[in-house]
Amino acid sequence: MDSGLRMHAERTPNPDSVKWVLSVPVVQTGERAQFSEQPAAGVSPLAQALFSVPGVSEVYLGSDFVTVSKRPELEWGDLAEAIVGGIKEWAQSGALALGPAYEAPRSEAGGEAGGEIVQRIVEILERDIRPYVAQDGGEIRFAGYRDGVVEVYLQGACSGCPSSSITLKMGIEARLKEEIPEVKEVVAL
Repeated sequence: MDSGLRMHAERTPNPDSVKWVLSVPVVQTGERAQFSEQPAAGVSPLAQALFSVPGVSEVYLGSDFVTVSKRPELEWGDLAEAIVGGIKEWAQSGALALGPAYEAPRSEAGGEAGGEIVQRIVEILERDIRPYVAQDGGEIRFAGYRDGVVEVYLQGACSGCPSSSITLKMGIEARLKEEIPEVKEVVAL
């Protein structure tokens, strides 16, 4: 990896999550990964290193960023140095963030899998919603559609964020209802 690694931290709407933006790619284009417990090094050397920092509760790997969540009772000042050190050590090692043992989660389309409504929902999530939540260090994944109800997974900084319910109802649900009248509600799993 580039020895001239540059990174900076960005606050997210979730006070327990910080988005670390890097000058190098973290995962391959189109890939993303979330970990809520320490994985084996063969799954993700980067996530494994970050979970070795006491107090880290979740790690989300995006295209050029890493969102780290902490336990609420801890302060960022107690964790930041070790997190930065872990990211720098990974970048200098040349290892991939996702190792050969990593398996991407399968999509759980459910309901009208592959149907026109599902295709439109996924397109809107990809085009309009995902870039917005990624700016805040988060991620949204389509989980399913049944009887007018869209199910999504909120990850990264969005997971456990106090304002995620507002984002879900006022942002995601409103946008989908605007484009697809069949959508009645959006729920996070």
